[in-house]
Amino acid sequence: MIESIIKGVGLGLILAVSVGPVIFTILKQSINNGHKGGFSFVGGVWMSDIILVVISNMFSSLVMDALEFKKPIGYTGAVFVISLGVYYLFFKKVYFGEEKNMLLVQFGKKAFTKAFMSGFLINTLNPSVMLFWLINATAFAASHSAAERILIFGICLLINMLADIMKVMLAARVRHSLTPHNIRIINKISGGILILFGAAIIYSVYFLNQ
Repeated sequence: MIESIIKGVGLGLILAVSVGPVIFTILKQSINNGHKGGFSFVGGVWMSDIILVVISNMFSSLVMDALEFKKPIGYTGAVFVISLGVYYLFFKKVYFGEEKNMLLVQFGKKAFTKAFMSGFLINTLNPSVMLFWLINATAFAASHSAAERILIFGICLLINMLADIMKVMLAARVRHSLTPHNIRIINKISGGILILFGAAIIYSVYFLNQ
């Protein structure tokens, strides 16, 4: 059991510090929309991870079949990420109060659903995420029982969730000290980073899988 706990912690830490489009979108959502925006987005990411973990461990053959369509999945994910990047870079508007120093947040059910689905799709349509869960599920299946794997992946997901909560809280707290100009710059930087990640996905899917 101790070995499973250690492996779960290690896997969770790797996932928590990994750099990808998700982390930048978490920060952007939290800065623009506060805690509600950040938690709505990571909720979608968590749902995606849980589904992928379950499928990878119980139906690895289905995941392998899905990887046969890695190119269309990767291209779809890349287009989605690039589209978000273009929106944040060129079209995203930030609204401030009369004093021009307080960010106005209007976050209703529609915005919640939009942020949740964005998190879910960005994570699910990233082939590297699917491969991460499949490779680890396959590796642990060869040497660990079902109970041990539940412990490993449960701890891994828990640590990743705690890390995401910290990211949301930190970004949402920092937003109060940011000026309108700084927030607009952050949006543009986030948009540019998402576009680069989308291009990287296209590159990896097309050029590295010939």
